[in-house]
Amino acid sequence: MATTCITDKFKTDALNGVHNFAGGSPKTYKFLLIKPAPAGAYDKTLQNVGTPGPGGGTPSVTNVGTDEASGTGYTSGGATMGAATVSLQTDTATVDFSGNPSWTGASFSAVCGVLYESVSKDVVAVFDFGGTITCTSGTFTVTLPASGASTSLVRLA
Repeated sequence: MATTCITDKFKTDALNGVHNFAGGSPKTYKFLLIKPAPAGAYDKTLQNVGTPGPGGGTPSVTNVGTDEASGTGYTSGGATMGAATVSLQTDTATVDFSGNPSWTGASFSAVCGVLYESVSKDVVAVFDFGGTITCTSGTFTVTLPASGASTSLVRLA
């Protein structure tokens, strides 16, 4: 089961200055996918992606491990996000990324995505797809929402 949310870990990390989306030395963010019927909980308690993939071990709040999607065309660890833009829209701080994460020649299924920082592997947010999405011999693309106070991918009000 997954819940679309900003994680508790990200909220405290943001106040401690851990994340830098678009400053002088921005960090790299990635988007990985979670397979159908995962063993772990993908909600606000997820802290770190740990070691994703088949050899990654037991899923927990600090490791997606074997819950990561797999299949033809999918790269373990997910897709690197494009450049981030940070802005203030009305009273909401937003982060938007250029381009949509995608995988070509894809044959796999996923139920949610996890946005995380690629070096520390700290989780920013979890995005529930509302069910299983399957791609067979095509391109699996996660379409990012439009920029806006109530629509941006990452929002802090």
